[in-house]
Amino acid sequence: MKNVRIGDILIEYGYITADQLDKALAYQKEHRELRIGQALQALGFVSEKQVLEALAKRLGLRMVDFAALTVDDRAVEKLPRELAVKYTMLVIGENGPLLTLAVNDPLNYYGIEDIRQLTGRDLEIVLAEEEPLKRAISYYYAEISARRAARSANDTFTGTAAGDELAIDMTVAGDDDAPIIRLLNSLVQRASTTGASDIHIEPFEQGTVVRMRVDGVMVKCTDLQRAAHQPLIARIKIMSNLDIAEHRIPQDGHFRARLDNGLDVNVRVSILPTVFGEKAVLRLLASNARIQHAGQFGMDDETFRRFLPLLDRPNGIIYLTGPTGSGKTTTLYMVLESLSQRMVNISTVEDPVERNLQHINQTQVNPIAGLTFESGLRALLRQDPDIIMVGETRDAETASISVRAAITGHMVFSTLHTNDALSSIVRLKDMGVEPYMIANSVVGLVAQRLMRQVCPHCARQVPATDAERTLLGEDVPFVRRGAGCPKCSGTGYRGRIAIHELVVIDKQMRRMIVSGATQEEMTAYARKTQNMRSLRQSAVQLVRDGVTTPEELLKITYYED
Repeated sequence: MKNVRIGDILIEYGYITADQLDKALAYQKEHRELRIGQALQALGFVSEKQVLEALAKRLGLRMVDFAALTVDDRAVEKLPRELAVKYTMLVIGENGPLLTLAVNDPLNYYGIEDIRQLTGRDLEIVLAEEEPLKRAISYYYAEISARRAARSANDTFTGTAAGDELAIDMTVAGDDDAPIIRLLNSLVQRASTTGASDIHIEPFEQGTVVRMRVDGVMVKCTDLQRAAHQPLIARIKIMSNLDIAEHRIPQDGHFRARLDNGLDVNVRVSILPTVFGEKAVLRLLASNARIQHAGQFGMDDETFRRFLPLLDRPNGIIYLTGPTGSGKTTTLYMVLESLSQRMVNISTVEDPVERNLQHINQTQVNPIAGLTFESGLRALLRQDPDIIMVGETRDAETASISVRAAITGHMVFSTLHTNDALSSIVRLKDMGVEPYMIANSVVGLVAQRLMRQVCPHCARQVPATDAERTLLGEDVPFVRRGAGCPKCSGTGYRGRIAIHELVVIDKQMRRMIVSGATQEEMTAYARKTQNMRSLRQSAVQLVRDGVTTPEELLKITYYED
């Protein structure tokens, strides 16, 4: 293997020409940090997959695809994480004395030999593309770390009575090696790696269950000893600056955590007393989530085309509506980041500030200190803002101030918890806002939901049932479903996509609001004159396109049009 020259192999198998190799060698002299294979890829002469295929042919190795691969967690543990990251190599299985090692560079003889010496085992080398391999390393070591931390915490508290105050004092003193601290760190790391939005720490009579919400669905993570529960809650409270001695009332807070990849993640914390102890829900407010149509605020082409003119309005309110966890704040942040490129002053009042945005003045609500949405919004109006974002319109006073801010020349963005776009009008009236004030301030309403997407790695077409054809249309002979694979943890789904329902408040809609028209009348008008697509219609189209399934359609939009 030491005599293998990647350039000669690529020429031999017809992937590149000799002239292209000479150009890559010249390019490599200017960029000495690159290997010749990387130089060829940088110049566009060859892809990473072609390089690996050529090496596989010459060296008699096989390539693996992590999307269709079942990795043995016990085998992964044979190699320390530090070496796996250092060499970009991962042990994916074992067969007797033989370990299967996935590598991206089979010519890294020193790394392979280092792992052979450390493990004392013979190695079967397989090839994998670099980015999937790096993601697999991050994912599987996060899984292992969480399990080890849970075992360590359980071992520490075995035989300890539940609620032992001495145990709490010992484990939250600040030692990074304490089992409870390592457990919390590993849970946050695992949640981030697996794309979970929330961590649920739930106390029951026999013990504590830790579950995570991945793509909107609860997935069990681990079980903890009953005695480990209170120390873990205490650690979360300390991190969130909450009252560690208070166990009778709900508490809310947040903290920042540093992940293994060097990125920070904001964690929003909610503590709620239950029969068997305090339940904690940790929401990860990560900024690196992959968003479909990110350049269009997650919207499809038609909705984005109708939404964009609203951003050019000099004043008015745009409400984003939907239940908790439907991606409203993420959409608002994308809109604000786009608007921040203009010569405007943008200020926000949020609870909490989920992500720090450049060129935007963000204020964190602090009710204990007297900084509420209402007082913060009143103060913002004296800060010469052009655009204001109110994290959530929760009460009548916040709604009233927002409406007056819009009428007096400001552009306001906020969120509401309603079922669809036009329900926002009913909700604002219920809060006590006068209809003429709503009509003169609101310029647009956007309802949003998130739907799970069919896993692309195990998707297959299956015949549509009679009920599904009635739901989708008689011209739909097949629907697309995931069979379940390691990539989607057997669920058949991977990732989520947003659907939207947009209503523009035009002159006629304003007249209807003032005159007290019903929600059904306004909906009929919006469909006829604005070609408004309901959430259900958008969801049906995604099912017809094979993006998601009829089950998701019924779960997200259960009501009749």
